[in-house]
Amino acid sequence: MTKPKVIPASIWALGFVSLFTDVSSEWIHSLLPVFMVSTLGASVTAVGVVEGIAEAAALITKIFSGALSDYLKKRKLLALIGYGMSACTKPLFPLSNTIGMVLTARFIDRIGKGIRGAPRDALIGDIAHPEIRGASFGLRQSLDTVGALTGPLLAILFMFVFAENIRTVLWIAVVPAFMSVAILARGVKEPENHDSSTANKSMHLSYIRYAGKDFWQLVTIAGVLTLARFSEAFLILKAQNIGLPIVLVPVVMVIMNSTYALSAYPTGKLSDRLGRYTVLSIGIAFLVVADLILGYAANLWTLAIGVSLWGLHMGFTQGLLAAMVTDTAPQELLGTAYGIYNLVCGIAMLAASVVAGVLWDRYGASTTFFTGAAFTSLALLGLLLFRKAHQNDQGENK
Repeated sequence: MTKPKVIPASIWALGFVSLFTDVSSEWIHSLLPVFMVSTLGASVTAVGVVEGIAEAAALITKIFSGALSDYLKKRKLLALIGYGMSACTKPLFPLSNTIGMVLTARFIDRIGKGIRGAPRDALIGDIAHPEIRGASFGLRQSLDTVGALTGPLLAILFMFVFAENIRTVLWIAVVPAFMSVAILARGVKEPENHDSSTANKSMHLSYIRYAGKDFWQLVTIAGVLTLARFSEAFLILKAQNIGLPIVLVPVVMVIMNSTYALSAYPTGKLSDRLGRYTVLSIGIAFLVVADLILGYAANLWTLAIGVSLWGLHMGFTQGLLAAMVTDTAPQELLGTAYGIYNLVCGIAMLAASVVAGVLWDRYGASTTFFTGAAFTSLALLGLLLFRKAHQNDQGENK
C-alpha cells in the first residue's frame, strides 16, 4: 500500500477546533491564578487544589466518555457535547466572586473537556493511517498549542486595552469557545465504518484487561510522568514570585506554548520514522532540566529558559503519548483505552497539583520544582527499562 501523504480534512478540522478552544481556555487560565490570589485572596495551596480537582475531573471523566464512544460508535456526538459544555461554562469565570465559584466553573469546564477528550483522540485514531499517525496526532497537538499561545497574547493585549480589568478581559474570552463548536459541527465527519449499526452490543470497562502488556506499560509511564508535571499555574506563580508585573504574567504561557507549538508536529513526524520511545525519552529529559532550572531561577531570563524547556517537553511527549495509546490498544477498545489512560493521568494530576501547592506554601517554590525533577527522573528510568524489555520482545514500537 502506498504511504498516504495527506492528513485528512477532518483531522485538520479537529485541530482548528482545539485551536479556538485553547485560545479561550488559555486566555482565561493565564490570568486565573493571579485572579484567584490577587483579586479573590486565595492561597497558593488553594490554587493547587482548584487546579488539581479541575484537571483530575477532566481526565477521570474521559474513562466513561471513551467507553461510551466504543459502545455507541458516535465519537463526534460526544465531542460536540463536551466542547459545547465547556463553551457554555466560560461566562462563569468573570462572574466569580469566591474561590468556590471559580472551582465550580473550572470543574464544569473540565468535565466538558473530559467528555470530549477520549472520543476526539479515538476519532483521530480511527481516521489516521498508521504510517501518518504520529504526524496526525502531532498536527492536532500543534494547532491546539497555537491556540494556547494566542490566548495569553490576547490576554496581555486586552489587559492593556482595559487597564488591567481582569473581569472584562475574561468576558471577551467567551467568543472563541463558541467558534470551536461551530467548526466541529460543520467540519468533522465520522468514519463510515463507525456508524451506529456497528456499535458494540455491550459496554464493560472490564474489557480493558484485554488491552495487553504494552498498553499497561505505557499507562504506568504516563502516570508517573503526570505525577511529575504539575499544573502550569505554578509557572505563572513563579513568574509573579520573581517580579513579573501582573499585566505581563500571561507572557509565561506565551513562551511555553511557543516551543510547544513549534515542536509538537515535527516531533510527531519524527516519531513515525525513529520510533516513539526514542523521541519520548528526549522529551522527558527536557522536563528534568526544566524543573532544575526553574528551581534555581531568580531572574526573568532564567525563568524564560526553564519555561521554554517545559514547552519542549510538552511538544515531545503529549501528542506522542496519545499516538502510543492507538499503537498499543485494540481498535475495538480504543475509546475505553484513552479513558483508562486519562484516568491514571487524572489521579496523578490531582495528587501532583495539591502536593505542589503544599510544598510551595511550606518550603518555597524551589522545593516544588526540585521534587518535580525527582519524579520525572523516575519516569525516564521506567521508560528506559520498559523500552529495553519491549525491544527484546518485539523490536521498537513505531
